[in-house]
Amino acid sequence: MEQPQYVVAHLRRALAEDPRTAELGVQVTIRGDVVVLGGEVSSEERKLQMETVVREQLPHARIHNDVHVTRPAAPVETETLEPDRSERS
Repeated sequence: MEQPQYVVAHLRRALAEDPRTAELGVQVTIRGDVVVLGGEVSSEERKLQMETVVREQLPHARIHNDVHVTRPAAPVETETLEPDRSERS
């Protein structure tokens, strides 16, 4: 079996380049014989697709998918910006 760091690099590249996932910010780690996925994605479908991509690369691997789904929300408060008083006119 390849060194874990090479497997991780291979999986990260597969997750970044596969159009179903296109994820750059997901963490991939190897713990013993388990591939652990972590981070945040915007949909449940994307989370499941990440597992599918890993399974295609490592068909016999055990996968722990610890990715969280976060839905972007509009801010509830408006932010008021003050002029920078340190600048001289």
